[in-house]
Amino acid sequence: MPHNALSPSPVSDTVLAGPILRQARPQRLVLWLAVSQPVDLALALYRDDDGRRQIADDTIALDRYRRDLRIGEHAWLVFIDIDLAAAGVDALAEDTPIGYDLLLNDARHSLAALDPGLCYPGEARPRFVIKTRLDSLLHGSCRRPHHPSGDGMARADRWLGERRDDSRSWPVAVLLTGDQIYADDVAGPMLRAIHALIARLGLWPETLEGAVLDDSDALYACSACYYRRDELLPQEKVNRYLRDRFFGGTRKPVFTSASSGNHLITLAEVLAMYLLCWSDAAWRGLEYTPPALDEQERERYDEEAAIIERFVAELPGVRRLMANSVTAMIFDDHDVTDDWNLTGEWMDTAYGHPFSRRIIGNALVAYLLCQGWGNRPEVFEDNVWPSVEAYYATRDNTAHDALIDTLLAFHRWDFMLETEPGVLVLDTRTRRWRRGRAPAKPSGLMDWEALSDMQTQLMHRESVVMVSAAPIFGVKLIENIQRVFTWFGKPLMVDAENWMAHPGAAHTLLNIFRHGNTPKNFTILSGDVHYSFVYDVTLRFSAARQKIWQITSSGVKNEFPRKLLDWFDRLNRWLYAPYSPLNWFTKRRRMRIYPRRPVPADHGERLVNGAGMGYVRFNDAGQPSDIRELCADDSDVRFEASDHEQV
Repeated sequence: MPHNALSPSPVSDTVLAGPILRQARPQRLVLWLAVSQPVDLALALYRDDDGRRQIADDTIALDRYRRDLRIGEHAWLVFIDIDLAAAGVDALAEDTPIGYDLLLNDARHSLAALDPGLCYPGEARPRFVIKTRLDSLLHGSCRRPHHPSGDGMARADRWLGERRDDSRSWPVAVLLTGDQIYADDVAGPMLRAIHALIARLGLWPETLEGAVLDDSDALYACSACYYRRDELLPQEKVNRYLRDRFFGGTRKPVFTSASSGNHLITLAEVLAMYLLCWSDAAWRGLEYTPPALDEQERERYDEEAAIIERFVAELPGVRRLMANSVTAMIFDDHDVTDDWNLTGEWMDTAYGHPFSRRIIGNALVAYLLCQGWGNRPEVFEDNVWPSVEAYYATRDNTAHDALIDTLLAFHRWDFMLETEPGVLVLDTRTRRWRRGRAPAKPSGLMDWEALSDMQTQLMHRESVVMVSAAPIFGVKLIENIQRVFTWFGKPLMVDAENWMAHPGAAHTLLNIFRHGNTPKNFTILSGDVHYSFVYDVTLRFSAARQKIWQITSSGVKNEFPRKLLDWFDRLNRWLYAPYSPLNWFTKRRRMRIYPRRPVPADHGERLVNGAGMGYVRFNDAGQPSDIRELCADDSDVRFEASDHEQV
């Protein structure tokens, strides 16, 4: 089906995605964008900007502050990290709107003028605000393009657009807390568009080791390319377990029915997926037709195509949101593959085969280039970037594998937003606490050393916001269902991934909360589970009396099976009522956990099922004072505290 929903604009041949504002501090700006041809860039800054001024206060040539990476014949990623003091520019003021524009080719072209969709109505350029006091955040996870709902990021864009006259109400940052893409669950039309974009941009090919196909060109042309990628592993008996683990789609009768038939494989595919998920510009003029499919696959393709059309229609707002707000990101499993590092057995199987190791590695390389770099550019300079440049200089298998080895051994993906209170974003994927005697059971989300490092960062702070992709305090009933499946040796069937699944990690984490020198106020932001809820948590039998808020917003564009979640919600309230003896059989028995009531809500529900973005406002003590879900259908759900109900 030809896709011409968006007509080309003069800049569409140059800027493919972005700019995405990754960091904004008084002395530092970090931006990311993708372009289709080499381009000279300068940055124009407008201080105390009302959005309509004509003359910039500062113009900075970016040659010294950018790094370009060529990812194809007609595609470059541009990484911009500006030290304003080194550029001879005064520090930017806090708490006042700052406008910016990228000037292309000797300042002859203003990107904002060429692509006015980056700007809110009535404004001539993107604008942001720098805040060191954390007063509000937007957050969310799980953005699956072919889920039949609206896009929570587009709703956040509309919400921000309604507040352009009051920069005090703008959030400090947009936190994307996992599953920004679904590399393992891709719609047929999206995969077809990915291949069309690869061809148009000439994204680099690669050879494949351990597969039945020799290279990426053979993959894109093979009959199993769409909906049947599970056939692409060697057919020997030894690979059946790997195929079931990696491509078969882990059957999850309780939670999801995952599908890996279109699992992304090559680095070019994952990079193209990012461009198509973050920017309407990459879709402009892109044409693709359905591949050869059987009747059942064609019916599925057509259903998915209608959803993808609606997804693309909302992309201008998504792109504008990320251009006008600091956007921080951390991975979860679907950014790489479903159940990534869930168990030691999974890790030994997946990393022990060259083909699955390459698939995981390609997704991690793309995460580095499109997400991870902007969080902490400095930590990649000495240990990682030389491997990136070595691979793109030769593009041979040896350098490709060396880059993947470097990233698999890298353990500095976590980061801190230097606000007050600080925002500590955890890596809960690559530093797992493996079970030596029971490798088939879930690993801890962080090992003892990683948890010790986390505690060091928390010490002597009054308040902190922690971002954990999976909720630390989840729904007890669902966690116990996962526990039962784990006991039967089937943790992959129910995505048994929660903090309480591993005794060592659970007890260490809970002891950190009880420590006398850790913050008095913990706000935990999470996603992952495809429903939203808020718990107020206090400690029993503790002189420290820390206060903890578990705030979960999920998904941005995903939802839980509705009837099933309704039953889980009811059963959880019945079985884990305040005085139920079942509470004393959980690892959280030393904590009082109270659910907040969503308003509006039906029949006493505590779990909210609907796509959207979370919003949290904080008071001067760093405590949440207003917690909402900004739903994709333009409704709002508030979470109100209750002093009488415990779960």
